[in-house]
Amino acid sequence: MRAYDLIAKKRDGGTMTRAELEFLIGGYVDGSIPDYQMAAWMMAVYLRGMTPQEVAELTDVMAHSGDMVDLSPIQGIKVDKHSTGGVGDKTTLVITPIVAACGVKIAKMSGRGLGHTGGTVDKMESVPGTRTALEQEEFFAQVNKIGISVIGQSGHLAVADKKMYALRDVTATVGCIPLIASSIMSKKLAAGSDAILLDVTTGNGAFMKTVPESIELAQMMVDIGTRNGRHVAALITDMDTPLGHNIGNSLEVAESMEILKGRGPADLKEVCLQLAANMLVLAGKGTLEECRAMAQAVIDDGTAFATCKAMFAAQGGDVRVLDDYSLFAQPEASYDLLAEQEGYIWSNDTEKIGNASVLLGAGRITKEDTLDMAAGITLHKKAGDYVKPGDVLCTFYGKAEKFAAAEAMYRSGLVFSTEKPEEKPLVYARVTTDGVEMLA
Repeated sequence: MRAYDLIAKKRDGGTMTRAELEFLIGGYVDGSIPDYQMAAWMMAVYLRGMTPQEVAELTDVMAHSGDMVDLSPIQGIKVDKHSTGGVGDKTTLVITPIVAACGVKIAKMSGRGLGHTGGTVDKMESVPGTRTALEQEEFFAQVNKIGISVIGQSGHLAVADKKMYALRDVTATVGCIPLIASSIMSKKLAAGSDAILLDVTTGNGAFMKTVPESIELAQMMVDIGTRNGRHVAALITDMDTPLGHNIGNSLEVAESMEILKGRGPADLKEVCLQLAANMLVLAGKGTLEECRAMAQAVIDDGTAFATCKAMFAAQGGDVRVLDDYSLFAQPEASYDLLAEQEGYIWSNDTEKIGNASVLLGAGRITKEDTLDMAAGITLHKKAGDYVKPGDVLCTFYGKAEKFAAAEAMYRSGLVFSTEKPEEKPLVYARVTTDGVEMLA
């Protein structure tokens, strides 16, 4: 078997066998197949596509290129959740304690942020003392005891994906849906949960910019999971506007705690309740309506917040900050960004908001960058709001010398109008093995 022949086969629209995929992926991981041949094969996939069975087998081969986590020592069904990323997307910090408080085990591995999208592990580490790297025995014991642990993703999961993603990034093949789906799902399969809920974000702050693209990706990922023996569903959620008001690590933790305390922004609460309800459905806890009521009940009686505090405490976090946000690291300075004209905010480019937060120090441009946990943005006006000159659009937090660049980035994404824009739904669709249910 030669890589040359497999490149030619896919170039001509052929279907790869599992043995061929194992040869190709295994050879790329061990170095016997060079970057230029893998790049050629991925471009052929980009242009020719893959069958559903091919994508499912590619994903499983990629998952088995590294460690496969065995969660069997954890009692009960284990449910995972994955978001395709966005700005102000702090839903994991809200829904995982809710689901755990309802009796479903959460043994979750999350990533760090890169570029304009934030990462759950970074947010957790803004709580002083929190450890996001646990030995497997401690990880399992914590989940068995309190029902939840969220830790950083092992560098040994889906080793092929790390190499392939870096290559896709420089060969114009990032936007290939079969390769996106296999990248995401290979890590989810390797992480070992029984059921997976996918939050596929759509809009200007998301990787997938349109609802049809997002549905196509969700359908492929649900099919991959199903073919590999997992219970999988997906929600298509809006990312044309950041969820909630806060963007930045400690700022997002504080806002998440407000939801768990029964307060907080209505949009963030609604999306979190829908996500949590769907996770509970996957765990067999009841109908969507019953599961939403369960999620609301554990917020109302305080057990969701108590579960969240127990998780942070078990991982070394100073849980006092979850009650008193002034105990978080504080920014060096703050700056109010003022409106310069009157009208409705027609659009407020979410990716540019995210990039502004990165310029403030809340995110990374390269993996080596050090985060300012206190840096970020609080939105006072969002798309659809009417403003007058002098109104505060948002507040920046961080080092004063970074405000000018962040302001230029933020303002470059603002569009005003005399007309109010149409309000967009928070959740567009639900995708399951039964098909696509449009919700808006």
